[in-house]
Amino acid sequence: MAIPHASNETSYLLPPNKEDWEGQGIPDFVYGQEELVMEGVQWPRGALSLLNTPPLSHFDSALCSAWRQRMELGLFRYPLGELPTQTLPGTVGFVAQLNVERGVQRRCPQNIKSMRQEFDPEQFNFNQIRPGEVLFRLHRKRDCPGTVQQEDILVLINVSPLEWGHVLLVPEPARGLPQRLLPGALRAGVEAVLLSSHPGFRVGFNSLGGLASVNHLHLHGYYLAHRLPVEGAPSEPLDPRGRLHVLQALPARGFLFYTSRPGPDLEALISRVCRATDYLTDCEIAHNLFVTRGAPPGKTSSSSALSGVRVILWPRKPSFGIKEGQAFNVALCELAGHLPVKTAQDFSSLTEAAALALIRECLLPPAQAEDVRAALVALIAQEEE
Repeated sequence: MAIPHASNETSYLLPPNKEDWEGQGIPDFVYGQEELVMEGVQWPRGALSLLNTPPLSHFDSALCSAWRQRMELGLFRYPLGELPTQTLPGTVGFVAQLNVERGVQRRCPQNIKSMRQEFDPEQFNFNQIRPGEVLFRLHRKRDCPGTVQQEDILVLINVSPLEWGHVLLVPEPARGLPQRLLPGALRAGVEAVLLSSHPGFRVGFNSLGGLASVNHLHLHGYYLAHRLPVEGAPSEPLDPRGRLHVLQALPARGFLFYTSRPGPDLEALISRVCRATDYLTDCEIAHNLFVTRGAPPGKTSSSSALSGVRVILWPRKPSFGIKEGQAFNVALCELAGHLPVKTAQDFSSLTEAAALALIRECLLPPAQAEDVRAALVALIAQEEE
């Protein structure tokens, strides 16, 4: 995907000489309340790319120019061009993409045996990456009442990209945090979505057992120039104050948290989500999480306005390792309706019914799903009035 060069963002580019990369240090991307784009981000009529999104935000320009340079320098495992893409016929609106190289060349997942497995410095982790793989450090100014001081987050390229601009958000890698969602990481993920003016920049999290391949705390972020079903899927409230909803529509029923305002409302959402993921982790229940701009909860539709941020949480059966022979593996993007398919044969033959069957295999049995639902409703009810 072609991206216009950002003439004023050279500080995020690597020096011409490879020998100078390590000595350059990591540039800071400093942002504050005023750079969170809360209104006016919509899907345009017709096809969308990064070229016709008016206008790119400061964050988009920094990320895309630095990411493109790393692609041109060969720091990825494979070059990424325009991926063959189709919307599967049916009522769901699955967006399927053929990405053969990722299926073949991505790093083998680590040997994960437990949801609460400790960080192992002997296994691959993000302290071992090459200096050129770091784009910048997200640094949040403390300029809004009701917000907490945000830890610094490294933004790295994912060397086996799903799509254009695929990055990893890694909180202070030297701390050696295991893959268990923490408030600071989630806050950075939600604010990264709000820093982008592109409606298709999304962020997600895979737990251990939810197809996280590295046990070192990280979130994924990437651009996808297509609407996804979860943006406007209708939902049912589970809490009289509207703090927790459940998605009613396919591809999978998930728990929906929503906010349209930064500051205290966003902090409350982060606290709720992390209490929910802490409960799931303590109960050894795998989960996936997806952050996207979307419509308010209720009777919405795929064409509804993107007036806030949706955070969707799916408890699921644990799955350790990559399953061969399937058209796709079910993790954060697949549950949201984005299907990166591994082979041309599967891409040409995949149907909505087959995709739904693969996803259903990964969901909790009905009785366990109902228990989780009751537990999360009880957790929300414990919040102070």
